[in-house]
Amino acid sequence: MRVLVAMSGGVDSAVAAARLVAAGHEVTGVHLALSRNPASYRSGARGCCSLEDSHDARRVADKLDIPFYVWDLAGEFHEAVVEDFVAEYRAGRTPNPCLRCNERIKFAAVLDRGIALGFDAVATGHYADLRRHADGAVTLHRAADQAKDQSYVLGMLTQRQLARCLFPLFDVEKPVVRDEARALGFGVARKPDSHDICFIADGDTQGFLARHLDDAPGDIVDASGAVLGRHRGTHRYTVGQRKGLDLRVPAPSGEPRYVLSIEPATRTVVVGGRDELAVTRLRAIRATWTGEPVVGPWRGQAQYRAHGTPHVATIEAVDGGVIVALDEPASGVAPGQTVVVYERDRVVGSAVIAEAR
Repeated sequence: MRVLVAMSGGVDSAVAAARLVAAGHEVTGVHLALSRNPASYRSGARGCCSLEDSHDARRVADKLDIPFYVWDLAGEFHEAVVEDFVAEYRAGRTPNPCLRCNERIKFAAVLDRGIALGFDAVATGHYADLRRHADGAVTLHRAADQAKDQSYVLGMLTQRQLARCLFPLFDVEKPVVRDEARALGFGVARKPDSHDICFIADGDTQGFLARHLDDAPGDIVDASGAVLGRHRGTHRYTVGQRKGLDLRVPAPSGEPRYVLSIEPATRTVVVGGRDELAVTRLRAIRATWTGEPVVGPWRGQAQYRAHGTPHVATIEAVDGGVIVALDEPASGVAPGQTVVVYERDRVVGSAVIAEAR
């Protein structure tokens, strides 16, 4: 099989490529250049978009003796991921840029280009399990390493895409991956995992947003509308935030206040007690399905953060979206986040949260 491996420059994609070579596939490595100016994205070992990362990926490809290319997708990435990130915060929502990158870049632009070039499949170092069935269907499941499971950020993949994907690390835990990398003599064996948002070089998300969005002062209010303070821009806040509110009026109970909602149209940030963060019903839009959507309400699990706790819920596909009724209240759920729904360990689909109440 001709396989195109997306090599980020980290240990996971390096071992994924090595496993495919050992399995006898015809492997080609590709590194995605996602920044118009690589120096402006995170350097060192904490990201996946630096010049250092591309050099690390090339060294692994040389050691494996496989062809290696760098694809310039900076324009597509900036439009689909960076601009989308800024626009979502402008609208008072909290996006997940890594999930958007998987959706628009790694498993859309790369997969489509790879197929056009004659490759049979695209592989990555994601920790997730693909199972191929006798009827031709492919199902996506959580990885063996629950601590590293990345099925959440792959929840938007369709059946057509899953049929062309390979995740060679589905059955191993991270320490084993590092052991394999050391045994192969890869310098990335000791490279730390990436963190934060790759296109925010200094890790200061608020500072990044302040440079891209105008500060528009407004009121911080409680649920009754009473003004408790002022803010310098709604983009500086997200649902569930406690620190940095700088309120001049203490809560009657003396308890901390948290951001409950953000209303950009009126430049208002609404705050309240921790108990007011609790929600039991999510309405999500723009649903995607890994297979055929389930008809009617069904019992499953809902997860709204990459490494968050799955919540038992009743789930129903409605009008191109999803309604999720949680058995137990959840807190810190923000519009713009993605909810991924599971049937036991199988990913059924995903949708973008529009309302939580």
